[in-house]
Amino acid sequence: MDSVIPALPDGHGIAVLLLIIVALFIFTRDEIPLETSSLLVLVALTVGFTLFPYQYKGEEVDPLGLFHGFGHEALIAVCALMVAGQGLVRTGALEPIGRMLARFWAVSPLFSLLLTLVLGAFLSAFINNVPIVVLLLPILVSVAIRTGKPVSGMLMPMGFATLVGGMGTTIGTSTNLLVIAVAADLGMRHFQMFDFFFPAAIAAGVAILYLWLVAPRILPERAASLNDRSPRLFTAQLHIEEEGFADGRTLSELQEKVGGSLDISAIRRGDTLIMPLPDAALKAGDRLRVCDTPENLTEFASALDAALFAGDTRVDDENPLRADDQQIAEIVVTQGSFLEGSTLAYARLAERYHMLILALHRPGTTLQTLSTDLGNMRLKVGDVLLVQSSQEQIASLKQNAELLVLDATSDLPHTQRAPLALTIMASIVAVAALGLVPIAISAVAGVLLMILTRCLRWQDVVQALSVPVIMIVVASLALGMALLKTGGADYLAELFVALASGASPSVMLSSLMLIMAILTNIVSNNAAAVIGTPIAFSISQQLGLPPEPYVLAVLFGANMSYATPMAYKTNLLVMSAGGYRFSDFMRVGIPLTVIVWLVLSWLLPRLYGLG
Repeated sequence: MDSVIPALPDGHGIAVLLLIIVALFIFTRDEIPLETSSLLVLVALTVGFTLFPYQYKGEEVDPLGLFHGFGHEALIAVCALMVAGQGLVRTGALEPIGRMLARFWAVSPLFSLLLTLVLGAFLSAFINNVPIVVLLLPILVSVAIRTGKPVSGMLMPMGFATLVGGMGTTIGTSTNLLVIAVAADLGMRHFQMFDFFFPAAIAAGVAILYLWLVAPRILPERAASLNDRSPRLFTAQLHIEEEGFADGRTLSELQEKVGGSLDISAIRRGDTLIMPLPDAALKAGDRLRVCDTPENLTEFASALDAALFAGDTRVDDENPLRADDQQIAEIVVTQGSFLEGSTLAYARLAERYHMLILALHRPGTTLQTLSTDLGNMRLKVGDVLLVQSSQEQIASLKQNAELLVLDATSDLPHTQRAPLALTIMASIVAVAALGLVPIAISAVAGVLLMILTRCLRWQDVVQALSVPVIMIVVASLALGMALLKTGGADYLAELFVALASGASPSVMLSSLMLIMAILTNIVSNNAAAVIGTPIAFSISQQLGLPPEPYVLAVLFGANMSYATPMAYKTNLLVMSAGGYRFSDFMRVGIPLTVIVWLVLSWLLPRLYGLG
């Protein structure tokens, strides 16, 4: 085999290759929203080809064609399936599965863990794994609290099981849909829904055995991220005493006295309410409505010479502050939630649900509590809010499918439309699996049925659509097209073949899959998949071999998002709920990646006759 290093592509090809390097870098930067970096890439491509025209096979590349991703069937299918999955969440269609698993856990925890992993993997082959993880998280947290076992031994295996299960069908993940659509655009036959189910099922079976028998034993015990890390807040009254410090002073003077940390929500003077403005002058007999920890409230009362009351009872050693009906709960920000991408001030969470926001935990950062201005922090998938409210309010929160509440008594939403939503989702899958219509059409039709039958509202549709996912898909498709039309894909394929000179086709396939597996844990899996697909196609052409196994190597490799928490959004969800560290994902995820990679590296060459 010729091992000569290929010549570099022309100026346009080099520019696209450099842009890909820049894109893969900025996609990983938390300070730049993913939708912003995706738009930047899209603008760079379209403006670049407008200012510097380029011809491909005698025809000028139309910059407007780089926007085709917005109307691409893969994006339409991804969005429609996200919305349909939201219909299952809103109606509680998966609730019977949750109830069944909860009952099994009370009988046999070891067998129940296996059943949970298998069901999670199976469901994720047909439904986006985010609602599956959202369904199982409160169940497993509840089981851990009841049994006294660490939740860290359950959540990560469950999350990874949904990832390995998603490899099994064309609709299992958005990555699968993109790879298949891009490969079809390149001229390859269109994969049917179960065309690669066999190798994926074998790999998933081996992976689940590892996640069942090995992963819980090598995971260290972790406490939940927010348990007992932030104190409860109490609402009380400070009564202004005659000739005390506060008598005759303004609120700004009181704030200066206590260091600006006094949270006064109302002033009552007799039967009159006074706005708590900085220049409001106080008089003896005024009552200030305040909210803080018991320790801080006691310090405020002492510093201001005020009396602290809870209701009509004066607070002292014999009558401490009590909150018998108050509960603390953890709310996880999930994909599609109205909290995603919003701030607490804008979402008005505390006002809408009559709760106190005690703290915010973000994976990989330290806990932030009242002393920090949480109101203006933009929330991300995986963030966990520690809130306090009444038992009744917490119970109603758990019935709201827009919020994922973690505690020991989590109730799952269920409505009379749940069977209908499940039937529509099954029909979407069945019609596409039988080849009657493409998945993009069946999914859009299913969404319409869910709206017409009121399984979904239009505001649910808006919440289900993820702008970052849409933008990364469009930008990745544009990058893939530019890479192909400037000769960049051919150059990278020639370079790969040259560097692997003397290696067998099966070793090349295995190497390509490993490269994709590494890349997907660093950057977006969709970006890695769309960029890798034309390269895989070019490699197969240069080797004179069928493209299917090499395209599948990209598909499977881009799905191996196990080694880092940022590799996939469900990793962030389980990281927060289980209190995991970055090193825990590497401890369990790297061996899992190696296992799945080795199994598929052995299977694919034999299934496709590569030796």
